[in-house]
Amino acid sequence: MSALSASRLLRTLGWPGWRLYSSKPAQNVHLSKPVNGFSFELTDEQKEFQATARKFALEEIIPVAAQYDRTGEYPVPLIKRAWELGLMNSHIPESCGGLGLGTFEACLITEELAYGCTGVQTAIEANSLGQMPVIIAGNEQQQKKYLGRMTEEPLMCAYCVTEPGAGSDVARIRTRAERKGDEYIINGQKMWITNGGKANWYFLLARTDPDHGAPASKAFTGFIVEADSPGIQIGRKELNMGQRCSDTRGIVFEDVRVPKENVLIAEGAGFKIAMGAFDKTRPPVAAGAVGLAKRALDEATRYALERKTFGKPIVEHQAVAFLLAEMAMKVELARLGYQRAAWEVDAGRRNTFYASIAKAFAGDIANQVAADAVQIFGGNGFNTEYPVEKLMRDAKIYQIYEGTAQIQRVIIAREHLGRYKA
Repeated sequence: MSALSASRLLRTLGWPGWRLYSSKPAQNVHLSKPVNGFSFELTDEQKEFQATARKFALEEIIPVAAQYDRTGEYPVPLIKRAWELGLMNSHIPESCGGLGLGTFEACLITEELAYGCTGVQTAIEANSLGQMPVIIAGNEQQQKKYLGRMTEEPLMCAYCVTEPGAGSDVARIRTRAERKGDEYIINGQKMWITNGGKANWYFLLARTDPDHGAPASKAFTGFIVEADSPGIQIGRKELNMGQRCSDTRGIVFEDVRVPKENVLIAEGAGFKIAMGAFDKTRPPVAAGAVGLAKRALDEATRYALERKTFGKPIVEHQAVAFLLAEMAMKVELARLGYQRAAWEVDAGRRNTFYASIAKAFAGDIANQVAADAVQIFGGNGFNTEYPVEKLMRDAKIYQIYEGTAQIQRVIIAREHLGRYKA
């Protein structure tokens, strides 16, 4: 279903968010010069996106989240529904049939989806990571071909960079792409690829300079690879600690032929493209962590108001009240962090510093707040019949994927010190 046909359907059904599907871009105060200075106010369109995502999370994701966690089944019905509602692929330009939304809007949507289930949210948000190199570096033909098809039906894509021996140390990538006439022959192995077994196409980073001493800025090339290309072997679905309905796999590329027209920008430009994508995708990852933390805070607050010890609700014990206060502080500050990072990139500025701060801080507080929620639930929090143990398991990956908590600190320190050395 196209975005336009979805709008007609939602209008007919009386869905409150149908206006969001208009081909006219949302007016975003965060992209224009403020009229009255600094403001925390959202536009009406942003509020509608937020409300639509929240309604979807509360009514459709939360009721089935525990079941998907138990089975590890890929949430196809939820993904299709999110696509119909315009909650997927928000970055795709209007020229390719998309909504062309900013990172700020994507973050608002992501926080609400993550509130429902971060496994579902990660499956959806991984599309943005896979698409982003094509959005920022693809030519018109590449964008229309690979982004356009994702507005016509609910397809998935994936970002293939990590390898068994190359995670944070991207320069250690061993996957090779060798030019043969009008094609490249790709051989290598990727690991921990979200949507790896469900993707229609991949963004793939491969080494094109055989000299392993060559600088990363020149050694790697970015490719768009059709997932059904001969020679691609998709590994088993990994059984992870949390976010279990997200599809994570290893992928082997054996003599996979990719036409030269699927190279992004030019040979040797891949590393810059791959890293540049993170400036736009790390704020939504941080937003996902905030969504999880907010859910943990809400669950813990409701429980503390109902659970009684020593003749009164446990929320009336200062130890619990102060714990909730600390949790609330962290959620609010983490939200401000991702919003600043998103605002910066939407304003056209390099946001590497703020994106890493947002990602690192939100990932940490998601783990802290989820653990505190389990503590407030006590013994019940350790049991699968209650929602907070899942939140605690789901939270851990936020300190690992899209750049570990430690790598974010390396980036933050480099950016911070760079200002003084300039």
